[in-house]
Amino acid sequence: MRFSSRYGRAARVLGLYAPALCVIVAGGARAADVTLGIIGPHEYDLPVDFKPFNVLVQYGNGNAAGNTYNGSGQRNPAHGGSHTWSGMTKYVHFRSFDAIPHVGFAFELIQGESYTLAGGTNYGGLGGTIVGPAAWFKPDAHSTFGFQTFMQTPSGTRDTLAAGYWSNISSFIFDYEWRHFSFDGDAGTVVGSTKHRPGQDSYFPGVVFYSNLRFSWKATRLVEPFFALDWQNVTGTYNHSRHRYVDNSSSREVAPGVGIMFNINRRFSFTARYTHSVEGRNVPESNAYYVKFVYLWP
Repeated sequence: MRFSSRYGRAARVLGLYAPALCVIVAGGARAADVTLGIIGPHEYDLPVDFKPFNVLVQYGNGNAAGNTYNGSGQRNPAHGGSHTWSGMTKYVHFRSFDAIPHVGFAFELIQGESYTLAGGTNYGGLGGTIVGPAAWFKPDAHSTFGFQTFMQTPSGTRDTLAAGYWSNISSFIFDYEWRHFSFDGDAGTVVGSTKHRPGQDSYFPGVVFYSNLRFSWKATRLVEPFFALDWQNVTGTYNHSRHRYVDNSSSREVAPGVGIMFNINRRFSFTARYTHSVEGRNVPESNAYYVKFVYLWP
């Protein structure tokens, strides 16, 4: 539904989602998911000049990757396939300041969870913790433009679930609302520090460039179908110890999808989406579903 209360647009809140982006393995870097790929419609349809409030968001997604893209962009069957399930629990505090009128701010604390079943093995646990702020303004009553930046810690409950290095996830965000349609998205980069481990080579992870676009149709006050397009390109991983790039460590993916958003009431919303990659390089294909629950309180 459309929200006209002071919580209004923010009940469809920020999807400042950032998974553990790349894991360095013997064969190079493997993308876990397109950065911020979890976002839904109205993700950045945000208010200004409001009283402080809080939001709890639970994200979830699963990917059944039966194929992988090789360095030439050809799709080949994955040995044994793989299934991954991920969750992100996010707390957001929204506020504005009288001294800075017409600008909104948010601070986020995000914890990732994941479970993987591949090659006859399975494991799960907690990944890195993500923290950071966002700020935005409204050029006019129907549009929003802003910037978000986050730091992700290198640790996790298992080495395979931790990046092993600090990274910064930053992007520009935008939203535009028509009477019956909306269009929003982001574009940004992820830059990591050098990964050092005793007795092993040191690596500098590839720089990630990404964009996520969402176009929705406001069919009714309750139901909103939408189209999604996610794109990501990762430059090659550099081996500092050997002074060369890791073979086949750069990657790329283009993944369109379709979904539906349910605006249940002014405090609750639920979003679901299916996505499948159509083009890629050195990355498992996306054959994925996404869900998002939002709860808002003063």
